[in-house]
Amino acid sequence: MARDVQITFDCADPAALAAFWGEALGYRLQDPPGGFASWDEALEAMGIPPENRNDASAVVDPGGSGPRLFFQRVPEGKQAKNRVHLDVRAAPGLDGDERMAALEAEAERLVSRGATRLQRHDPEPPLGAGHIVMADPEGNEFCLD
Repeated sequence: MARDVQITFDCADPAALAAFWGEALGYRLQDPPGGFASWDEALEAMGIPPENRNDASAVVDPGGSGPRLFFQRVPEGKQAKNRVHLDVRAAPGLDGDERMAALEAEAERLVSRGATRLQRHDPEPPLGAGHIVMADPEGNEFCLD
């Protein structure tokens, strides 16, 4: 039986990182629990003190097919290169110059929202289509593919 997965990010600012990845992927903030108009209202009712209200956040695919991304506050900063990373499929079906132009446009968009561009890998046929390595606002590497 196949299992659903959630991708979890350890981070310093869950709300900000959730906002970045929501924008990057076209995801939206997960709705608050039923019966609550907002997360502030829900967290207040749960007795969560204000200083702990940014301990976690989550974004979801509005179409319901992609995995939930969960962001949890941790005390330590990023220590090393990611061993697992996301590939953001920003140029599906495109090749060559057209593909790289689409990846460059997406890189510029994400840099304007807090990402950092790390490295461009040009196409190397027959198997290397080309990609751009990026980092989110907290330094987590990902690729525009």
